[in-house]
Amino acid sequence: MNIQRVLSGQTLEVAAVQNQADSNIKVQLIGVSAPDLRQRPWGELAKERLQEMIGEKPVLLESDLEPKDQFDRQLAYVWQDGKLLNEQVLREGLALFRPRSLNRKYDERLERAQEYARVMGLGIWNPDQALRLPPEQFRQQYR
Repeated sequence: MNIQRVLSGQTLEVAAVQNQADSNIKVQLIGVSAPDLRQRPWGELAKERLQEMIGEKPVLLESDLEPKDQFDRQLAYVWQDGKLLNEQVLREGLALFRPRSLNRKYDERLERAQEYARVMGLGIWNPDQALRLPPEQFRQQYR
């Protein structure tokens, strides 16, 4: 599946039907809570890095028990060339691991990736420039 664009460090847009721009589907990465785009510099960095990871190559979307979230976004594990991008985002310290309801297939893997980034002080875990407010809390305060 080809990605139309990366909307944030946790959300992609894919074409549901080829060549129909109005039929794009939003896809939320399962287990990933990336900083809001207004949380500088982390929000933009997460988005840019996810875009860089994906590049022009197609991805494979894998669903779990719960296919959509409350905003009607498709929930998915995103794979490319045998790599789980949800895990990669967490391993680089670009987002927080957040279990999502029934979707728990790769929770241990995702949690280990976050722990690696935290121990290594990568990205949002960098003690010199740590993320001060979790994305969910930031969105609630600055709606």
